[in-house]
Amino acid sequence: MRWQTCFTVGLLSCAIFSGVRGEEAIKPIPGVGPVGPLELVHDGLKFAEGPAADARGQLYLVDVRSGLVLRLLPDGKLETVVKKSQGINGMMFDLKGRLIGCQAGPGRIVAIDVSSGRVTPVASEYHGHRFIAPNDLVVDHAGGVYFTDPRFGRGNKHQDKQGVYYVSADGTATRLIDDLKFPNGIALSPDNSTLYVLPYRTPELMAYKVESPGKLGPGRALYTVPVRENSRSGGGDGMTLDTRGNLYLTAPAVRAICVVRPDGKELGRIPLPQTPTNCVFGGPDFKTLYVTTYNRLYALPMEAQGYSLAASKNHKTSP
Repeated sequence: MRWQTCFTVGLLSCAIFSGVRGEEAIKPIPGVGPVGPLELVHDGLKFAEGPAADARGQLYLVDVRSGLVLRLLPDGKLETVVKKSQGINGMMFDLKGRLIGCQAGPGRIVAIDVSSGRVTPVASEYHGHRFIAPNDLVVDHAGGVYFTDPRFGRGNKHQDKQGVYYVSADGTATRLIDDLKFPNGIALSPDNSTLYVLPYRTPELMAYKVESPGKLGPGRALYTVPVRENSRSGGGDGMTLDTRGNLYLTAPAVRAICVVRPDGKELGRIPLPQTPTNCVFGGPDFKTLYVTTYNRLYALPMEAQGYSLAASKNHKTSP
């Protein structure tokens, strides 16, 4: 989830798309989908990012440059949850029903009460200094949070290195990885045995064995995100997983979602009309893949079912 260093905090000024438009049909990946056309849900956002689904599959997302955290209502409209987000980007619901978010402005991890919009700090510093600009996160079964803290701008030298951190349930922060350039997207396998980190400007998706909450084994390159020929940049942005552990990686350079097995084999690609920034499964059965692009929100009906930590207490997802 690439953080744009110059964000504008403001009120809702995006144009809401007043209808749902069908896009071009996409060839399905066996056992994955899609099972229907790509649908444009909303247009006119300023920089859509951080999609997250609650235990019922209701979608939340951020419009980073407008400083808004938004909720997608059943009638298709967007409702403002937080008006001045101070750079909230990556988000995910935990088992307590809290929306945990990366707040890049003050450099901290926060919990959002979606009923009131109240934002409460979860972790604000490491070794006495604030984080650079937390970008993306994932919550584990133990209630801890793994998150990336890249340095995309020239400033923000609050920490000596870009890193990947773990915040335990008691609020203690530990730096786990400090040798990646621009650590960006982050995810956990459904059984919490593997942590995935997707850097932005290098093409290798990294996989780390989770030995225990907040303790990782050595990393290995699992998959190479595709780039355009002669492109100087590579890497991905956000990602999500289905219940089988397959990864859905945004590949901005080729405008696609790459579907990758846990062993690193690519199952196929889902082409998109715009550059994707992130994706997540939602809907009542978690079979809708929501995709954010810079100014749009898309929805795609899938055969695969998305994995959801938040929903794991409420209903059983298919294997």
